Amino acid sequence: MSGVDDEQRGREEHLVRLVLDSFEGTPDPRLKELVQGVVTHLHAFLRDVRPTEAEWKQGIDALTAIGHITDERRQEFVLLSDVLGASMQTIAINNEAYADATEATVFGPFFVEDAPRVELGGDVAGSAVGQPCWVEGTVRDTGGRPVPGARLEVWEADADGFYDVQYGDDRVAGRGHLVADEEGGYRFWAVTPTPYPIPHDGPVGALLAATGRSPMRAAHLHVMVSAPGLRTLVTHVFVRGDELLASDSVFGVKESLVRDFVEQPPGTPTPDGRDLGGAAWARTRFDIVLAPGDTGDRPGGNN
Repeated sequence: MSGVDDEQRGREEHLVRLVLDSFEGTPDPRLKELVQGVVTHLHAFLRDVRPTEAEWKQGIDALTAIGHITDERRQEFVLLSDVLGASMQTIAINNEAYADATEATVFGPFFVEDAPRVELGGDVAGSAVGQPCWVEGTVRDTGGRPVPGARLEVWEADADGFYDVQYGDDRVAGRGHLVADEEGGYRFWAVTPTPYPIPHDGPVGALLAATGRSPMRAAHLHVMVSAPGLRTLVTHVFVRGDELLASDSVFGVKESLVRDFVEQPPGTPTPDGRDLGGAAWARTRFDIVLAPGDTGDRPGGNN
């Protein structure tokens, strides 16, 4: 605020106090904390960068456009949160490191409830185009014990870079849920993940273009794992060797989540005897460790 005289500074500080005081009577303590925190930081931002009224209107117009393009198939506000790093920061805050628990990453805008059940060893890909990929692993807790019956939700883009919901024809492909066996094991067919751009034909894409940023996401497979008494995990499996690992547009990459996707030569027998017609395929292993459901008061919660 260099260059702002004392009288002007006093006027601005007085307004901040007025707004904060207006929320003093909020009955819910947490809501009061949240709203007053937003006010404090928003006014600090405004007083720091000192936008013109035209710039402020431009920002309002951008948010309005984000609202207009958002519908049941596209969540532009999630995209905005993602590209600003706010999604990953919220995830970091809410998923504190615990022993060797698998790290969490962004949820993304393309999860769909009630994905079809896929039996162990079944095909999550469905009609999604791409190289067949065998994915297997175990679900355990931080004590090394198997988690039988853990529910895994899996979803991914096809080789053309699109999720099923982006096609607009009600197809269901590249997604499903399965249940771990008595040993905590799981296995399924998918397609080998490939890089793709986040939707960039809207306001968020315009922001990235204006700031010289790429919309590309590193290749990944989404996995969400839940089980009673354990912390639900939302994570990705990333492909080792992908050149976009260091520049993922939503800052979702963590080294611990990068795996080898080993390509198998044409004609190589598959783990379950599936006939791929002589085509090449890939395989990877992703073992999952779930943290306790409440780590807040447990020793080592920040280890």
